[in-house]
Amino acid sequence: MIIFICGFFMLFQYFVPHEQSEFLYEFIALDWPPIIGVFAMLLGVMSLVRVTIIRIKRRSPNWQYGYVTLAGLASMLFFGLVPGFGGQTSAAVQWEFDFIVRPTEATMFSLLAFFIASAAYRAFRARSLLATILLASAIVVMVRFMPLGPLSGGAVWLSDWILNVPNLAAKRAILIGVGLGIVSTALKIILGVERSYLGRD
Repeated sequence: MIIFICGFFMLFQYFVPHEQSEFLYEFIALDWPPIIGVFAMLLGVMSLVRVTIIRIKRRSPNWQYGYVTLAGLASMLFFGLVPGFGGQTSAAVQWEFDFIVRPTEATMFSLLAFFIASAAYRAFRARSLLATILLASAIVVMVRFMPLGPLSGGAVWLSDWILNVPNLAAKRAILIGVGLGIVSTALKIILGVERSYLGRD
């Protein structure tokens, strides 16, 4: 019932051009999400600690890294929350971000590049007509950034045409499909047809 009322209210107020309607929208859609996000973060931290402790107790694969996870979580909470360390301006918190979090993120994205290259190699093998078209389009788009002298103009024009006509048409079709999926899922949730978010089938 709460989902039904809130869902139809948000749908109805969108078509009501009144300042009270706009105020309610800003209060519900803009002011409440940060509050809910704080509780969601607390739930996420508790879940992380619980799962990590269970993994350590069961000696799951790579369980030793669980101690690193818990130590990093505890140190960030300590330096960020304990008075005297300056909260967000804490030098210790900034050091952890600069020399632990950011290098780790860079490493993860660097490893992701190898997986992308491997997937591209498998996808671009010209075993069918569609794979051949995909391979040719990818080559044209990549050649656009290479100095080819007199051929550069033609490569740029063809690359722009590929990106702005067939590629854009496919993107729009995907966005329309995603939009219809969002609308249908939202209606199913509002009308009570979809109840998986409540832990029910």
